[in-house]
Amino acid sequence: MQRWASLPGCSTLIWTPWQMNRCWQILHKGQVFSGIQPTGVPHLGNYLGALESWVALQDEYSVVIYSIVDLHSITQPQDPQMLRDNILDMAASLLACGIDPSRSILFQQSQVSEHAELSWILGCLTSMPRLRHLPQWKMKSKQKNEGSVGLYTYPVLQAADILLYKSTHVPVGEDQIQHLELAQDLARIFNNQYGQFFPEPCALLSGTRKVKSLRDPSSKMSKSDPQKLATVFLTDSPDDIVLKIRRAVTDFTPEVTYEPESRPGVSNLVSMHAAVSGQSVEQVVRLAEGMDTGQYKTVVAEAIVQKLQPIRLEIQRLRADRGHLESLLAKGAERARSLAAPVMTEVRKLLGFY
Repeated sequence: MQRWASLPGCSTLIWTPWQMNRCWQILHKGQVFSGIQPTGVPHLGNYLGALESWVALQDEYSVVIYSIVDLHSITQPQDPQMLRDNILDMAASLLACGIDPSRSILFQQSQVSEHAELSWILGCLTSMPRLRHLPQWKMKSKQKNEGSVGLYTYPVLQAADILLYKSTHVPVGEDQIQHLELAQDLARIFNNQYGQFFPEPCALLSGTRKVKSLRDPSSKMSKSDPQKLATVFLTDSPDDIVLKIRRAVTDFTPEVTYEPESRPGVSNLVSMHAAVSGQSVEQVVRLAEGMDTGQYKTVVAEAIVQKLQPIRLEIQRLRADRGHLESLLAKGAERARSLAAPVMTEVRKLLGFY
């Protein structure tokens, strides 16, 4: 009984058939959680590296929870109005990419206060040296010469985001593996101290190749890149996409090959073409036989335009109705809170708060 009663939504002693079925699904298929910062409209790398797989996970797991993690975003200074716009833009983008509120929970992190509460509790179980060795703290604190307390402890909030829903699986990039390991460690520490309660979440690594900058293929595609032609955004017009791909850095060899080490620029185009067309790298290279890189850029641009045009139009439609987006996020927060609240009730009891 304890194993079942510890699941969100399964704490009652008298269960309806729906509750029995739901608990069985959770036990056997797992729960997914992931978050994304509200930094405005995503770019092609975000879509191919994460969002496309997020959409697929909706059909693979019983409970799928996606959060716009605005609490994480304020580790850097934010303009309040721009932050609000970015939250809604991100919501519109996720919906346009295929996140379906009928198959998953989409919500704004700050609207569910249990995230911050669990973060404080987990922070009291975390050592300072453990956080100091995480790579993003090292990188970002060096950039600013010093970092805020929030920047230092935000991996604990990440762990709270995950554990709050007893998540079993977390889609992450390779650069976030150490932060997920912190969540696993904290689950073990809590369980050792207070009894078996949190599952240790597993990583779901995306098999998609990283999309590189169009102007510097040694770096990842980034929203913050100062070169405007380096990044393809989901809201770029067809003309913008064609221009950016045409200006993409390649080399002086005309043939199209996939050699990431020696030909990073053209290999980046091949990777993008394969990803947006659903073909393998080998297939798109064969299709490009007889083309020079200039001709191939036209083919790549057309494939990207075809993939992103429906998403761009849907983002525009959703952006025009802020009230709808706000209502959707509020409903998502209610659903998230219904899962988070009973977990926090049990955590408080285990800690001796009542």
